[in-house]
Amino acid sequence: MMKDRKIVPLEDRTARLTVLIDPRKKAVFERVCAAEDVTPSQVVRRLIREYIEARTGQSWSASGAAESPRAPPSPDRRPPRR
Repeated sequence: MMKDRKIVPLEDRTARLTVLIDPRKKAVFERVCAAEDVTPSQVVRRLIREYIEARTGQSWSASGAAESPRAPPSPDRRPPRR
């Protein structure tokens, strides 16, 4: 007998991303996030979504806009540091 499987929207699926950063920067980031009542994960997901949109020129949506695994080649430049 097959179990009924719930179809999970793409945006609700998760994958882990490990990022190594300076411990002081992490502590400040977590304090700022807490002050804004958002989780660090929410902020990172938003930043990644904005980065994808800026680099592909397509709006992101849960339905998979900008889903092409091959983004157009970006010019040999880095975004400005903040």
